[in-house]
Amino acid sequence: MPEQIPPSGALMRPVVHRLTAGTRLWRLHLHAYQAQEFNPRLAHEFFRGSRFDATEQDPYPYLYAGLDPVTALSEVLLRSLDFDDATGTRLVPWAQASRYRLSVLSTTEELRLVDLTTAEGLAGVWQDGWLVDCEEQDYAKTRYWARLIREHCPEPAGLLWQSKRCRPRPALQLFGDRCEGKWLRPEPDETLCLDDPADVREVNALLEPLGARISVPDDLA
Repeated sequence: MPEQIPPSGALMRPVVHRLTAGTRLWRLHLHAYQAQEFNPRLAHEFFRGSRFDATEQDPYPYLYAGLDPVTALSEVLLRSLDFDDATGTRLVPWAQASRYRLSVLSTTEELRLVDLTTAEGLAGVWQDGWLVDCEEQDYAKTRYWARLIREHCPEPAGLLWQSKRCRPRPALQLFGDRCEGKWLRPEPDETLCLDDPADVREVNALLEPLGARISVPDDLA
């Protein structure tokens, strides 16, 4: 529903999903960020940025994650990535992948998220599958819609939706102004660094069922 104008006299009736304390989250993030550190960078209102990034119109730090490692990897590494003609595999360049690490976080409090994984949940925020499935050219509109959801739903700590790149598994975004960092406990022993060839072998084993792998230079393999 890219051309939907929000109803002006109604209230949203969001479906809420509860993440229990102790839920494990996987996050693929740049080395510059700590595992539990929220991203403070604001997207432009109209250009660049990801699906639900914060903008200057509603500034807040945010954190994307998945409920399993494959989803976290897919959401970052498999965007618009074609299958190679010779191998039939999606090859993730080493230069891209080596900037990241895969971290595990455990929630220490129950987190309430706006559920966008079902038709009922999407209808509760006046939307349909377009909101979570559209391509990058519509991301300015999806960022606006995330701001609208926050305006109408002041209590939930984030959004939950079905990953477009790892169906039917859910992805999520946490709002840093509603979710304190202490509610996320890092598990450093579970970290995989994508600039370490040994860790990349583990990551490639996770990506193999999706027909994808990270290309490791011959001198590092």
